[in-house]
Amino acid sequence: MAHHKSALKRVRQNRKRKIANRNNKKRIKESIKEVFASDTYEVGFEKFKKANSLLDKLSLRGVIHKNTAANRKSSLAKHLNKIKAAEAK
Repeated sequence: MAHHKSALKRVRQNRKRKIANRNNKKRIKESIKEVFASDTYEVGFEKFKKANSLLDKLSLRGVIHKNTAANRKSSLAKHLNKIKAAEAK
């Protein structure tokens, strides 16, 4: 166990950040699942906007890497375009 005050504080901060990061990553996963679970383009697009915003915010904060956020946004957009094409037929 740490003996210095600063090391003890660092342990406390790391514990808080770990919990916050875990919750944020869970929010990302849930929002992505909602987009993939949507049946219509309109519903999917609304959920896509929320997921997009969340990915941007968390990549700026450093919870996830910016390229990871870009890849996930891209896959969500591809999925929405498939739904839109299927509805057009």
